[in-house]
Amino acid sequence: MAASGKIIAVCTSKNKGERKKNVGEGKLIANHGLEGDGHAGDWHRQVSLLAIESIEKMRQKGLDVNPGDFAENLTTEGIVLVDLPVGTKVKIGAEAEGEVTQIGKVCHDRCAIYYQAGDCVMPKEGIFIKVLNGGPVKVGDTIEVVGDV
Repeated sequence: MAASGKIIAVCTSKNKGERKKNVGEGKLIANHGLEGDGHAGDWHRQVSLLAIESIEKMRQKGLDVNPGDFAENLTTEGIVLVDLPVGTKVKIGAEAEGEVTQIGKVCHDRCAIYYQAGDCVMPKEGIFIKVLNGGPVKVGDTIEVVGDV
């Protein structure tokens, strides 16, 4: 398992449950999430991450999908996110640090992606973190595993 990778996209949306837009950079706020994002708040799923490799699987099924289309905040490359156990710490950019709190999720409502493809990678391959230390995050930043459970 790669211990480091990079940020491919930084995505936000006003509300939960909608596609996010790649804004290129943002600010991670401790105990809150990505500034200005609908998912931020005082809970365990403050920031969602999905690997570009997972998005590529959907592209291979014929879908025209891009970072943010699965409602993830951070699109990563080079780390197998689903292999990170809950409790793993990750450093994002120069200052921010997060802790994996959940792997995958239950989709209560089938999203538009599911109806287009008959499948969606976020429930199986997306992960969630809470922000331990805040800091800026932008496309091209590194993300690295800094501590296991």
